[in-house]
Amino acid sequence: MKHLIIVNPTSGRGFAGKVVPQIESLLRSHKLEYDLVMTERPWHAAELAEKAARDSYDAIVTASGDGTANEALNGLMKARAAGFNHTAMGILPVGTGNDLAYGMGVRGNLEESIALLAKNNRRWMDIGKVTGGDYPDGRYFGNGVGIGFDAYTGFVAANIRWTRGLLAYLIAALETIFIYYKAPTVRIEYDGNTLEQGALMVSIMNGQRMGGGFFMAPDGLPHDDMFDLCIAGTAGKFRILQLLPTFMNGTQAAQPEITTGRARRVTITALKETLPAHCDGETLCVAGQTLTIELIPHALEFITAL
Repeated sequence: MKHLIIVNPTSGRGFAGKVVPQIESLLRSHKLEYDLVMTERPWHAAELAEKAARDSYDAIVTASGDGTANEALNGLMKARAAGFNHTAMGILPVGTGNDLAYGMGVRGNLEESIALLAKNNRRWMDIGKVTGGDYPDGRYFGNGVGIGFDAYTGFVAANIRWTRGLLAYLIAALETIFIYYKAPTVRIEYDGNTLEQGALMVSIMNGQRMGGGFFMAPDGLPHDDMFDLCIAGTAGKFRILQLLPTFMNGTQAAQPEITTGRARRVTITALKETLPAHCDGETLCVAGQTLTIELIPHALEFITAL
């Protein structure tokens, strides 16, 4: 069984590049057959993953954060559309947030994650596709789409270079409170329901968390044929500060500003202001107008502990 290991050496503020010798040592210790390649430019991981699927690799594995993993996922989905659907995906979470890995059941350190590869437990996972913003032809995602406050938080966190993980997102969230706190008015249509309201934040989740530790959908499962929705209404700066810990604990559903739901298709339209948005931590748009998110059940096979 042959693996293609795709390493983004800049992931995790350069951490991924530094641990390549450890990755190779662990792969050899588990007697895994592999080729290893470094990404060189944006969307290179998508090209590598698609080619690996066409070349009959058994699995592609990203040693990266969410962005590179998302690119590889998009490459595999492109290969799938062409009939090459035999290649599984794995992740070695060495990035900043690692939320896509967490949602797909890869939750250990590097040694544990490579041991998981060796066990080769596979499961077919749901994948989402979001259309709109800077991606009129659509972009696939594994973990979730975030619109509003959390998207801006991700934009700010990307510029924090001295730390990574949850701390980077916490610092960014505090900064974002003073940059972005006025909610746009939106129309949210999902599986026969329509809401029109101010929305500080809308999360459409296939996984469980964003930002390295904010549990937007604490009960979310990427193999249950449904998205989990978390919609936060308008809130002032002090109230946002009060809400942040509830998202870290996954208890926000009890708060009066929060609406939850489940759906397989969601359309969000800005009625006033615009939509900053991301999927799997990657920018979809800074000022979008309409986004449509659709679920593709059991679309990709993942190497997972779930």
